[in-house]
Amino acid sequence: MAVRLAGLLAKEMIQFFRDRVMLVLILWLYTVEVVICTVALSFAVHDLPLALVDLDHSPASRALATAFAAGDAFRVTARPARETDATAALQAGAARAALIIPEHFTRRLARGEPAEVQLLVDGSNSTVAAQARAYALEIVEDHARDQAYRLGGPAARPPLGVALRSWYNPAADLERFTVLSMIALAALMVGVIHPAASIVREREIGTLEQLRVTPIGTAELFIAKTLPTLLMGLLAVFPSLLIARLFDVPLAGSLGLFLAYTAVFLGSAIGLGVLVAAIARTLQQALLLAFFGLFPLMFLSGTLAPVESMPAFLQRASVLSPLRHYMDVILGIFLKGAGLAELWPQGLALLAIGTALYAAAWAVFRREFG
Repeated sequence: MAVRLAGLLAKEMIQFFRDRVMLVLILWLYTVEVVICTVALSFAVHDLPLALVDLDHSPASRALATAFAAGDAFRVTARPARETDATAALQAGAARAALIIPEHFTRRLARGEPAEVQLLVDGSNSTVAAQARAYALEIVEDHARDQAYRLGGPAARPPLGVALRSWYNPAADLERFTVLSMIALAALMVGVIHPAASIVREREIGTLEQLRVTPIGTAELFIAKTLPTLLMGLLAVFPSLLIARLFDVPLAGSLGLFLAYTAVFLGSAIGLGVLVAAIARTLQQALLLAFFGLFPLMFLSGTLAPVESMPAFLQRASVLSPLRHYMDVILGIFLKGAGLAELWPQGLALLAIGTALYAAAWAVFRREFG
């Protein structure tokens, strides 16, 4: 028995070290993947895009605006002249927060009357919204304290305050963001793993070899391997909508637009799945390769950690993740009621990424199975 066991162990070790794909995957998972996740997975938010509206145009209002721009919590990306332009930036996702400094701000401070500024926060991502509120309160309190000492000590502290409003998710309910992000992740995993496992399984049992000697063309086989996953992914959305409703997640936008964007996103995921199937030789390899691609996409999408909290090079890399654009779409449609006018940039990005991945998948599939 001991001799047989030793022989089996030796055989498994030889097979393991001969499998170069598996060796590279394990090395990646224990090195590069760990580094990416460690760097990216941070809940500290920095450089939140801020739309700043100064309706007072006074030295006091400019000083407060400078206080918001000076730290690393907010990054002023727009200075619209009207409050409606700032709310449009929130709606389109160009800003995560909007600071409104009202008219007569300086006059109220001079009279010792309450002088409030308004902070509008995009509450679709409750984690980001909560930190934005905390940062804003801290900045206002520090600024008020600094101005008080300049005016003659704490007793002269001007009555400066913040009127906070969290848009799209007033209660800052984390469950809403979590449900929507899990729907997006489920679509990604189904789109990648299903075609990969299906193709590799048929390769293992020899069905693909039998199909190659039939009159069936490569293009027909490719469509047959990818279209069912697309249809299944779209059908699986409807049970997810029921779950979202159970968690009181509103569908403020168009269901048809959501399904259209989901179809484009699934095209990207299916393309990745076919690429995995072309590289893998066994089902085990296919699953590991699928997760090899899934984890970076998830960590760089904003589902597990805000994109704004990542280093600049990872923020730039996240633009290549279709899941990041799909998350903007799903949050915009469900919580903001956004339409095509606001979400067309994400649509173009998803279409470009999906077309590139699907075309690459077709080229590899034709070479491997044609």
